[in-house]
Amino acid sequence: MKAFLLRAFGVLLLLSALALGLSRAPDLPLEALVGRWAPPPSNFVDVKGQIVHLRDEGPQDDPLPLVLIHGTSASLHTWEGWVKVLKPRKRVITMDLPAFGLTGPSASGDYHGDTYARFVLDVLDRLGVQRFAIGGNSLGGEVAWRTAVMAPERVERLILVDAGGLPFEPISVPLGWRIATVPLLNRVMEEVLPRAIVAQGIAGVYGHPERVSSELVDRYFDITRREGNRRALVQRLQQMDHGEDAARVKTLKLPTLILWGGRDRIIPPAIAQRFKADIEGSQLVIFDDLGHVPHEEDPARTLVPVLAFLGLKQPA
Repeated sequence: MKAFLLRAFGVLLLLSALALGLSRAPDLPLEALVGRWAPPPSNFVDVKGQIVHLRDEGPQDDPLPLVLIHGTSASLHTWEGWVKVLKPRKRVITMDLPAFGLTGPSASGDYHGDTYARFVLDVLDRLGVQRFAIGGNSLGGEVAWRTAVMAPERVERLILVDAGGLPFEPISVPLGWRIATVPLLNRVMEEVLPRAIVAQGIAGVYGHPERVSSELVDRYFDITRREGNRRALVQRLQQMDHGEDAARVKTLKLPTLILWGGRDRIIPPAIAQRFKADIEGSQLVIFDDLGHVPHEEDPARTLVPVLAFLGLKQPA
């Protein structure tokens, strides 16, 4: 009954959005997006047949690069605020996961958590990186801790930002994600995507919706339309395990920093406390006024504990 009501609510919201203004938004080829969203230092690298959009910035002789992984429907751009401050002193590697950003869909159609973790390790192998610190937001946080579980000898430090992977009940879910779970409607959304739905989704994950700029909406709107991404999102949501591997978090034995937005309505702050309890010796910092993507919403403030965690001085 709950699933039925959720889907019915999604349908009603979609109809409301359509009533406000239906807009056709077909897929865009990668070539149409590169000019605006992949200028240097963006690069495209072949990793076992998957063309991956990534950025590898900062001193290449850094013995412990920092790898940052974005969340569902996001892209490497979400970390730009952090990277700008870090890259003069730290090698920072960001990438678009398959199904998202400019990397686009995987030929295998496999978007399970461990598959993503193996993908991250494959990318780092391609770049010749053996030891590293890793951080991630939401889905990216889950991918980060799965990577640490899968290759503990390679991961020295872990940063979890409103991370997934533990069972939880969301307070609110973006309309676009709801539609992606409704048969037939999710196929319609491959051709029709009102920009207002994208704007509503971003506002819903910010603690301060007024910080959502037109350019930010442009980025999410354009990249969502990257060829194959919307269909891949449907597949990813169907493959979510809803915390079935949560027990593996307790096996983590490495320095861990947990950051969380106190206004996160997707993964509630109570989950931050569970991560802290499960990972011995971990540190937790909650930003009471921020939402699900605190690193994007307020890069300067959220980076302060990260710099301390990495042993770096605060910028002057």
